[in-house]
Amino acid sequence: MVREKIVIVDDDPDILDVLKITLEDEGYEVRGASNGEEALDIIKKTAPDLLITDFTMPKMKGDKLCEILKQDILLQHIPIIMLTGKGELSDKVHGINAGADDYMVKPFEPQELVARVKMVLRRTARDLDANPLTRLPGNVSILNEIQKRIDNKGSFAVCYIDLDKFKAFNDKYGFERGDEVIKNTARILIDSVKKKGTPQDFIGHVGGDDFVMISIPDKVDILCKNIMGSFDAIVPELYNKKDLEKGYIIGKDRQGKTKKIPLISISIGVVSNEKKKISHVAEVGERGAELKQYAKTLEGSNYVKERRNKVS
Repeated sequence: MVREKIVIVDDDPDILDVLKITLEDEGYEVRGASNGEEALDIIKKTAPDLLITDFTMPKMKGDKLCEILKQDILLQHIPIIMLTGKGELSDKVHGINAGADDYMVKPFEPQELVARVKMVLRRTARDLDANPLTRLPGNVSILNEIQKRIDNKGSFAVCYIDLDKFKAFNDKYGFERGDEVIKNTARILIDSVKKKGTPQDFIGHVGGDDFVMISIPDKVDILCKNIMGSFDAIVPELYNKKDLEKGYIIGKDRQGKTKKIPLISISIGVVSNEKKKISHVAEVGERGAELKQYAKTLEGSNYVKERRNKVS
């Protein structure tokens, strides 16, 4: 397993030792530096997952180090925890304004430091993976969540959600209108889970018009029906009056042929371990793609589940 890398910077060797011992005991790979210039050199060579830096240091202060990192497109994603002296409010403000993600006041408890480190790393991983349009978790989070359900050995259902005829809509009405459809779909999924799902349900955004929702088998039917009903209800608002009255738009299919293309609908393929054991994430993806593709061959909005190992 690859260990997460942390660079620590402080001109006090005792604090460096405490930080290093505490973090290495938690399984992190740690590199130390005694000033900002030395730290910057290490960071450029190792690209760590986190920086912990003191504010007041020789050669380069902590806020200057932050500013340099946040201006570097290859390093600006690295989260930073700033260490400040007790009561030094101005240091905290300068550090946060320079780009620090969190701060701790010295002296600090090692347990609190570990908790802050884990929180910042967790939040950063989530933010880096989030879809920029909807802010929903992306592919890495989706795969991790499915694997977690498999490992927990409880009942689960994964819904693969896709919009039908979205490309034709995007081509005719433009990307801005298309992005609004994507964001509205995300809101519908979130609202449906809040109203009809469980607190443990998960929603992810694969990209484009593809989403994933994870719930339990007992909730799938009501969730899918709520999603389809809510989506179908907003479709009339998406089109101009002329296209809505016709019930189609003129556009090109994926083969480039001009044809009448129906209004947008939503298709859902549902994979669960209710009747068939699932032991690997890849199984879920393969079966989900097959079920979703079948749902897309049906007219209008539909959801398709597996029953007795067959598509139905």
